[in-house]
Amino acid sequence: MAERRKITAAAIQMSSTPEKQQNFETAERLVRYAVSAGARLVALPELWSCHGLEKVYRENAEPIPGPTTEFLGALARELDMWLLGGSILEGAPDAQRLFNTSTFFDPSGELVAVYRKIHLFDVKAPDREYLESRIIAPGREVVTAKAGVTTLGLSVCYDLRFPELYRLLALKGAKVLAVPSAFTLLTGKDHWELLLRARAVENQAYVIAPAQWGRKADGRWTYGRSMIVDPWGTLLATCPDHDGYSLATLDLDYLDQCRTDFPALANRRPQTYDW
Repeated sequence: MAERRKITAAAIQMSSTPEKQQNFETAERLVRYAVSAGARLVALPELWSCHGLEKVYRENAEPIPGPTTEFLGALARELDMWLLGGSILEGAPDAQRLFNTSTFFDPSGELVAVYRKIHLFDVKAPDREYLESRIIAPGREVVTAKAGVTTLGLSVCYDLRFPELYRLLALKGAKVLAVPSAFTLLTGKDHWELLLRARAVENQAYVIAPAQWGRKADGRWTYGRSMIVDPWGTLLATCPDHDGYSLATLDLDYLDQCRTDFPALANRRPQTYDW
């Protein structure tokens, strides 16, 4: 019997601060723990290297490739793993607007994919008003990348509310959808798990969702509960309310069987969708 195609994945959970060095140390420690527990695909949360104070975001912005991607690449190479670098702020400190950018590294440490967050969080939430577009520019490219036995689809946080993006990722071959995030507490408690499971079921894909948790330097709270969801919508792992990670094995043969037995993607009628 042929060996099943599997990869063990970890979604890292952090409560990042405006202190970059402190965040680097926390991220490295948690990534090493996850790898020691068997993870071969590890994902960091949104803005893991600097979070909580908009006034210091520009100070921490940098080019890609740059110092942070060098750090991530070296870590991926040393630990022989696939590493999703959550997201960082990309650009020059004096740029009018930055990008909220996710990066992906193979086990040789090579930067193999760069995704810039497309959907910006400009909303009036129950707790406060948010205007991400004040300092962030939207990306324009849908990005997938090979990750060993599977293909990863990249996204960031607020993208989760836009199913069109995830369908395009699935049609481009993604079988694992990455959603590094910093969901607010008030939206997260009602929508986070619901939306992650919906994206998994709609696209018959695994979802890896590393997240920020806890109170930030500007006083707002993030929800956390980093999750891994399977193609049937089953919650495989959740991280409690502290720094840590959720860990689960992704069975790609099971995913293919789901798509064969319940061929929702194959039953699409794209000729009728041109509206």
